[in-house]
Amino acid sequence: MSSDRAAGRASRQRILIAQTAARLMAEGGMRDYRQAKHKALESLGISRNTPNMPRNIEVEQALAEYQRLFQGDSQPQALSRLRDTAAEAMAVFADFRPRLVGPVLSGLADTASVVNLHLFAETPEQVVLFLLERDIPHESDLRRLRVNERDSAEFPMFRFMARDVPVELTVFPLTGLRQAPLSPVDGRPMQRAGLNEVQELLGRD
Repeated sequence: MSSDRAAGRASRQRILIAQTAARLMAEGGMRDYRQAKHKALESLGISRNTPNMPRNIEVEQALAEYQRLFQGDSQPQALSRLRDTAAEAMAVFADFRPRLVGPVLSGLADTASVVNLHLFAETPEQVVLFLLERDIPHESDLRRLRVNERDSAEFPMFRFMARDVPVELTVFPLTGLRQAPLSPVDGRPMQRAGLNEVQELLGRD
């Protein structure tokens, strides 16, 4: 019986950590699951060594529930605006076979979110030239992504603003179309959507 009570306490603590991390993400614009969970532990006075740390997918589920309960009006409006911006950007970068990924695709994006697109090119310089030819002010960076369970790799990333919305372009080689990097949420290949799929989502919104 005592073991059942201990298991119940552990489960409740795990849920509480996930809910607190989700609230921090929803209210504070935090996007890193690890950071959100550590902040949740700090606010709850729980050690980082707790065996009851929730998985990222549990935090994501708690975030969806939080948005449904407390941001039922504002979050869908923000999501629709971000998807609209994503569709416009994808049309502009059509030559690079853009794919939408991340919270804007999954439906968990809010006013603090970024539009994340995957582009595919023979060389990253093709994307740079495209941006320069169209006088699109941008910043360059590198993004590290897990390519399989053991390995990660860095990919060129370019950031610009579209209608006051930050857009991030991660550039992959052409072969990257066949295998998506792994999601930080569930460790599976990232979901990707082409322009037609995004337009269908907008129709539902």
